[in-house]
Amino acid sequence: MDFTHTKYEELCRAMVDSDCTLVSVCTYLEAQPIRCIIIRHDVDRKPERALKMAKIENDLGVKSTYYFRMKKDVFEPEIIKEIVNMGHEIGYHYEVLDKANGDLEKAIRIFEEELNDFRRICDVNTICMHGNPLSKWVNKDIWKKYEFKDFGIIGEPYLSIDYKNVLYLTDTGRKWNSRFSVKDVVDVNSQRNEKIKSTDDVIRLINEGHVDQMCILAHPERWSDSFGAWLKELAWQNVKNVGKAILVRREHYGKNK
Repeated sequence: MDFTHTKYEELCRAMVDSDCTLVSVCTYLEAQPIRCIIIRHDVDRKPERALKMAKIENDLGVKSTYYFRMKKDVFEPEIIKEIVNMGHEIGYHYEVLDKANGDLEKAIRIFEEELNDFRRICDVNTICMHGNPLSKWVNKDIWKKYEFKDFGIIGEPYLSIDYKNVLYLTDTGRKWNSRFSVKDVVDVNSQRNEKIKSTDDVIRLINEGHVDQMCILAHPERWSDSFGAWLKELAWQNVKNVGKAILVRREHYGKNK
């Protein structure tokens, strides 16, 4: 079974056993190591699973980044504090253009307010947009008018990492680098590797040691050792993937009309 905590621990052990430095997003942007794996998590739902994942990493000496949404049942201060105390980075998973219905001035006010709410709990040095496939807005577009550095932010993974040099691997759609990614994409189209479909494929890639830099994004809500929860997530994700496939097809058709 893939996308279990047991399988995630196998992935972490492969990373630890590699000759790459394992880094959070903030550490990568500050240190720019030559051979490294950036480990990032977008906490869209189920923060208790983020805590479980953070404990697995902590037991193996791994430090990563957790981006939490400012949303009821996701923004859980006690869970965030516990993850911070393990030495992980916490970032703000913003979706302010969605919340402001595209109004840039309203969106930047929401951004500042929510960032301050995070900073009452812990330091926040990096941010990452949340991509809602049903929204017509792309949240990172707010930075076409404003500067995140004006808020003491050093980087945003979709804008601050050069994916010409960093291989991007994401579990969006509960498949690695799948065609179901609508907004969780980077500009380098050639990075989609059709041979990378399962976590075992990612482990194999790490063990081969041919890639100098990669960024691994794992969404905590997709991983569970409870068979009932695992099966429920699988079924729900399959339903969402049908919708995402339609959206991707429509977007492709629109660009090629």
